[in-house]
Amino acid sequence: MSAPLPKVDEAQLIQRSQAGDRLAFEELVRRHADRLYAVVIRFVADADEAQEVTQETFLRAWRSIGKFELRSRFFTWLYRIGINEAKRRAERRPTAGTVSSIEDAPIEDAPDWSEAPDFRAEQSHLRKVLEEAVRALPLEYRAALILRDVEGLSTQEAAEVMELREAAFKSRLHRARLAVRRAVDEYYIEGER
Repeated sequence: MSAPLPKVDEAQLIQRSQAGDRLAFEELVRRHADRLYAVVIRFVADADEAQEVTQETFLRAWRSIGKFELRSRFFTWLYRIGINEAKRRAERRPTAGTVSSIEDAPIEDAPDWSEAPDFRAEQSHLRKVLEEAVRALPLEYRAALILRDVEGLSTQEAAEVMELREAAFKSRLHRARLAVRRAVDEYYIEGER
């Protein structure tokens, strides 16, 4: 890649990219690559695959930059492409064991563990449990949780990335949060035995 372009407005970079300016598109890649990779790594098996998905996302974005409309933010559009590519790869990968639907699980209130002394003492274990719980979610639920709770997108932005109505997105997010909380609760229940 060449040297970064001076501070150019993103809308100008997009318009220049749509006109075929590769340097402008390279600047868009430079500005968004790290954040896109950080999202993608949460959806795929390893760092190498995350790198491949990120690269493929930018290739697909370049090929279809002419179709991008400035109605949404560029990174929202880019994330949508990245998540779709991660989904495609996940669908081609053989599944490990039986997958049950999160939709079938009853929604229960989880006990409040925030005051338990073990909660404060085992932060590194909790982090591992949380990461495993998130990774175990079906992709469409993992995407909702990561986009909203990790990446900090608004509900509207995250729903747009996932091409869902806000109500459907909120439902997926709620179920994802409950599944993660259930995994944390199970960790603590097992720790008491």
